[in-house]
Amino acid sequence: MMADDTKPKVQNLPLWEVFIRPRTGLAHKHCGSLHASDAVLAMQAARDTYTRRGEGQSVWVVRSSDIAASDPDRAAENFDPALEKIYRHPSFYDIPDDVGHM
Repeated sequence: MMADDTKPKVQNLPLWEVFIRPRTGLAHKHCGSLHASDAVLAMQAARDTYTRRGEGQSVWVVRSSDIAASDPDRAAENFDPALEKIYRHPSFYDIPDDVGHM
């Protein structure tokens, strides 16, 4: 039996974000987080935790500290200028019928 002071503490383990792709052709979606000491253990824990019923075609694990995100409080600054560039909207392009759903 291990002494309590030799057990790894969860708060000392890196936090990993888990993304699952349900089927080929679909996008990966965030499905949760977990703590693990490295990428191999994070992948195993993600598989065991989030794909028990065969719902995943592909799994990504990303260390939370490696994710860069925009600040929601600065959304206007980051995204409003795009509204002024109407040429970027797909409504200006004709899509042939044989292309199907995009």
